[in-house]
Amino acid sequence: MKKLQSTLVNMVLVLGIIAIVAATLLAWVNQLTAEPIRLAEVAKQQTAIKEVTPAFDAVGKIISYTDETGQNINCYPVLNQNKCVGIAVESYSNAGFNGYIQVMVGFDMNGNIVNYSVLKQAETPGLGTKMVDWFKTDKAAQSILGKNPAKGLRVSKDGGEIDAITAATISSRAFLDAVNRAYTYYQKSLDAVQTAQN
Repeated sequence: MKKLQSTLVNMVLVLGIIAIVAATLLAWVNQLTAEPIRLAEVAKQQTAIKEVTPAFDAVGKIISYTDETGQNINCYPVLNQNKCVGIAVESYSNAGFNGYIQVMVGFDMNGNIVNYSVLKQAETPGLGTKMVDWFKTDKAAQSILGKNPAKGLRVSKDGGEIDAITAATISSRAFLDAVNRAYTYYQKSLDAVQTAQN
């Protein structure tokens, strides 16, 4: 077998073939994994809805909004015997120490926070990542559970009543920003749910 000469044309040809094969393999792997990833995200979302809302037997029609930045906010009314007992709101903040934070916040019909679940975050391990449990802990003034954010939730450093995560005030502010945004869309969806039930 004759060896290819080391010319510019031959090198470009070989590199082009390698690039085409690599791109084809990457596209195939992406297509192969896209559906399982989507199904895993849906399952995580459904688990979060169950975790953050009062007991229910069905999820009502999803109410979707687009906020001022073009981001989708989804609200999930939960029903017990065809009566709405709470609403889970998928919210976010871009103000985290490392950017994007996504949460699911559950409200009862009076606007009180039932629970929350952190869906996505890339905060500093051991600091900002504590938001997963920090704001559920019944210690000092950490917990947001049972609170009604009608007037907005803020960390104590900003004159609020919630203790920030130690050494992670930026992450705490971003988390509460996401919760406050969730409450805004909870109120909007509450009007739609009450109109539909009347």
